[in-house]
Amino acid sequence: MPDLIQANATVLFQGDSITDAGRDRQEPTNLGRGYALLASAWFGALYPEKNVKFINRGMGGNRAADLRERWQADCLALQPDWVSILIGVNDMWRRYDSGQPTSIETFESNYRDILSRVKTSLDSRLIIATPFLLPVREEQKGWREDLDPKIEVTRQLAKEFEAILLPLDTIFNQALTRQPAAYWASDGVHPTPAGHGLIAQSWLRAVGAI
Repeated sequence: MPDLIQANATVLFQGDSITDAGRDRQEPTNLGRGYALLASAWFGALYPEKNVKFINRGMGGNRAADLRERWQADCLALQPDWVSILIGVNDMWRRYDSGQPTSIETFESNYRDILSRVKTSLDSRLIIATPFLLPVREEQKGWREDLDPKIEVTRQLAKEFEAILLPLDTIFNQALTRQPAAYWASDGVHPTPAGHGLIAQSWLRAVGAI
């Protein structure tokens, strides 16, 4: 039995569209159709006696700055015992699809702010997932120059804030030895069902549930 997530704990999933995964925002308990649903379903099936509550507040299109703006309502006010964050790919992507880059300094400042507020206001345990990119088009290969430094920021912040690190970029790169990029993320960013399954499985391993 995992000793990390305590009985009756509340776990909050936060991030962008990868976490959002089509959740019904009018229904507060809806977990979407992605890794948040899969991870919570398997955890609940494996450890029903723990009675852990899972919440999803991922929102499509978000960057770290957007999390910062809605952090009071969509994190602190919910008083979670665990906060799992996957953010950063849009901080990279907007540079290439709409000419709105996010500097490394700005990304780190926004990310550090939300982590600091968790520790100050809640003292929740943190899970930080690195953003990832699986190039399926030739031009996407060049995007790594923007994303890689942001991945390193998440790694350093995880160490600084004593968070559990979920190295999704490494995990997906290893998965490429078994199937090509489009198998895991059809557009290089948004996971397929198999991709969501891989994230959920990795998340459960990270918290000691499997």
